[in-house]
Amino acid sequence: MQEDYRDIENFTSAIQAIFPKLMHYLNTEESRELTGLGITPSQINALLVLYFHDSLTMGELSSEIYLAESAATRLVNRLVNLNLVKRRGDEKDRRVVRVGLTSYGRQLSRLVFERRSFRFNNLAQRLDPSERENLVLSLQAVMRVFEELEHKRLPTENEIDSKIKK
Repeated sequence: MQEDYRDIENFTSAIQAIFPKLMHYLNTEESRELTGLGITPSQINALLVLYFHDSLTMGELSSEIYLAESAATRLVNRLVNLNLVKRRGDEKDRRVVRVGLTSYGRQLSRLVFERRSFRFNNLAQRLDPSERENLVLSLQAVMRVFEELEHKRLPTENEIDSKIKK
């Protein structure tokens, strides 16, 4: 008999069981994907964002990769040193610095994008069309809720402990 995941406790238990395995799988695949490229997951995330957006300001990039602007600046410094990205002044506002891919950065980003596309095409072929649709809709809902929660104040450990004890 299939569990009723509309029940919050069943849902929570199922998610608690699924997520560690899912994260392990995704981390393992990401490690394989980046093997031999000499680049970290954070760096490739930045490169892929720049791959899809021709050039961004540091503020835009930091927002897209969910890093503070100071951390994004350090990451970009490392990418500049690796000759993967370049900085240039904004044509309209000289105070603004834009970040874009070098040709080498574009080649590396394309390679990782193609590897990921192959992996997700492989996944898609093993799911029927309704499962694919449900998966995308569910992941979009999860992201929506995470983004909503991110904008709210996070509870303290004491608040979490008191809710658990109830």
